[in-house]
Amino acid sequence: MIRPKLLLRLIHINWVLVFHGLDEIILNTHLFRPIRFLAIFSPYYWLKRQSEPRGVRIRHVLEELGPIYVKFGQALSTRKDILADDIADELVKLQDRVPPFANDIARNIIEKELGMSIAEAFAEFDTEPMASASIAQVHGAVLHSGESVVVKVLRPDIEDRIHSDIGLLYELARFAERFWADARRLRPVEVVAEFEKTTLDELDLVREAANASKLRRNFDNSDLIYIPEIHWSLTRQKVLVMERIYGIPVGEIDQLKTGGADFKLLAERGVEIFFTQVFRDNFFHADMHPGNIFVDLPAKYIAVDFGIVGSLSLSDQHYLAENFLAFFNRDYRKVAEMHVESGWISASTRIEEFESAIRSVCEPIFEKPLKDISFGQLLLRLFQTARRFDMHVQPQLVLLQKTLLNIEGLGRQLYPELDLWQTAKPFLEKWFHERMGPKAKFKKILKQFPEFAEQFPEIPALIYKALDNAAYAKQHAETQNKELALLREQIDNNHRTTIWALLISAVLISAAVLFQ
Repeated sequence: MIRPKLLLRLIHINWVLVFHGLDEIILNTHLFRPIRFLAIFSPYYWLKRQSEPRGVRIRHVLEELGPIYVKFGQALSTRKDILADDIADELVKLQDRVPPFANDIARNIIEKELGMSIAEAFAEFDTEPMASASIAQVHGAVLHSGESVVVKVLRPDIEDRIHSDIGLLYELARFAERFWADARRLRPVEVVAEFEKTTLDELDLVREAANASKLRRNFDNSDLIYIPEIHWSLTRQKVLVMERIYGIPVGEIDQLKTGGADFKLLAERGVEIFFTQVFRDNFFHADMHPGNIFVDLPAKYIAVDFGIVGSLSLSDQHYLAENFLAFFNRDYRKVAEMHVESGWISASTRIEEFESAIRSVCEPIFEKPLKDISFGQLLLRLFQTARRFDMHVQPQLVLLQKTLLNIEGLGRQLYPELDLWQTAKPFLEKWFHERMGPKAKFKKILKQFPEFAEQFPEIPALIYKALDNAAYAKQHAETQNKELALLREQIDNNHRTTIWALLISAVLISAAVLFQ
């Protein structure tokens, strides 16, 4: 049963939908559909204003409902292949144009966190925010050393709103598990738990700064992407100070064209960055929507906002790489076998049947440029296939899937002619050769040799100890066997004694009865 506090939140969500003229969403749900005709008796039904376009109304709803809903809108904003243009174009504004909070509140948070006044911390501080998003807003500033920086400040009371919305998601997930047959396969509670972890991580800007530092080291002196430097002395849990970067937002296509951007190279490098982060570094930026990505002309990316990052277990990384490579090689049997081997589908699944289903979904999209692929239709068919074979959702891969969709969305905007498969395939083949080839195995042996050499003098003692333990274990087992034999013999004797006692008792009772 939904708790009162969460029920009030659910009522508030419905009220916001009605207030912004999206009551058709509520009245078309299964719960309210039988009584939707009653809406005509409401004065608001006749007085409501729908002068704003539907995209604007949807954006206003998401902004008012809070950060989790804004993030949902940000993710949708890159999917122009599954959204109407007017809605997608409006949702783009959620990337960095969420209504800001008051300047004096921002100053108070900064001064409280840093333990000093704004004047002590910065030579200059812009009161007007440069950008405002769902979790925080950003102000420009100049350090006393003359360096230009940006100051990121968490929104006030953001934790309470996020905990409230996540609590509601948990309740809905548990409700789904009780009443929805597909919930066991989709594992909604685990998906919400994974989402909760990544969202709550965003509320600690020290963690975000650490993520940025690691990504900066991973791509030090790279031609692909630049990561700004963190100013640790001015970074706290609710305040982050970072080097200010200058570039063109990746979504501003006209500006990029005017500046002479190399769109083909940008699209290819976007794919390379994704696979490098996932497979080489096993540490990837998982919030790569256009509001967080800029371009240094002609074709170098600049990334900001590192609150959400992801990594994979070694087994997931290995299975994923093999699946990608088999997919790019159109080896659908290998894809099917890897899904069974990894436990993503049941071992009782017929490989040939699963292989045929994957082929029917994937084969039509090969040898097509990005602009001719309907990823919405592809995802729909993949979900249908997954349902048919009872494939379980992997919560640990949700972030990766989200990131891959963001990258594909960027590629579609920058260079629709991109051949996604041929761009990614050489990278994966190189990765496999470096990780799984003979040279890689030899390097692994060399790497472990110092540890082996250090332990080598102890090997005779370890062998002796192992043999001694084995001998002791054998002797102990023999002793236990003897004790068990004695115990068994004693039990048998007691059993025989008990039987005789019962027989004698029966004879005595019978004799007494006859005597009477």
